[in-house]
Amino acid sequence: MAARPQMDHEISVITNELLDMTNLVEETIRNAIKSLAEKNSDLARQIIDGDEGIDDLEDKIKDKCLKFLATQQPLAGDLRYMISIMQMVRDLERIGDHCEDIAKYTLRFENETYIKELVDIPRMADMSARMVKNAIDAFVNKDLRLARKVWKADEEVDELFRNIYDELMGIVDQDAKKANQSVMFLFIAAHLERIADYATNICEETVFAMEGNYEME
Repeated sequence: MAARPQMDHEISVITNELLDMTNLVEETIRNAIKSLAEKNSDLARQIIDGDEGIDDLEDKIKDKCLKFLATQQPLAGDLRYMISIMQMVRDLERIGDHCEDIAKYTLRFENETYIKELVDIPRMADMSARMVKNAIDAFVNKDLRLARKVWKADEEVDELFRNIYDELMGIVDQDAKKANQSVMFLFIAAHLERIADYATNICEETVFAMEGNYEME
């Protein structure tokens, strides 16, 4: 078994790569909604093309985690830490997939006029992006208080999703011709709601890494 300094070095390298992936995913969330709000097809295509880079980061970090587990044979906290990172990069990759789907909706809207000004969807995206960043920060800084705060914030995202749903269904009731866009906007909001759910998964992994259980309350 390697000496502790070598283990700490490898953990630090993997943690920094996790942070790099998080920064990229957070930027992708914000750009996905920026492309939608500004009807920026070029940016949407960049997001779609860039999803492969997020996939590659997931594979790279997982490979390093597996190598660490095989060569260092970590115990207790170190073992849980690596297992949690492997789960987190999977969640971050899935967030990237949701961003790609949002970007694809932007391309479908390319030649259309929006049925309404986008207010709550960008707000929901900002909340979800902050949740993802803060969830990873809580893990890296071993901040259980922040992890539980982020986990609790999912309730606000869920409430905003319900408000968006009610508004869009109200638009459909008033004008059936607006149903197509309303449904697509609802799908976009659902993608953002799932992104927030993945942030809560990361918070649960933080609690597991530190305490060995998934008790959030």
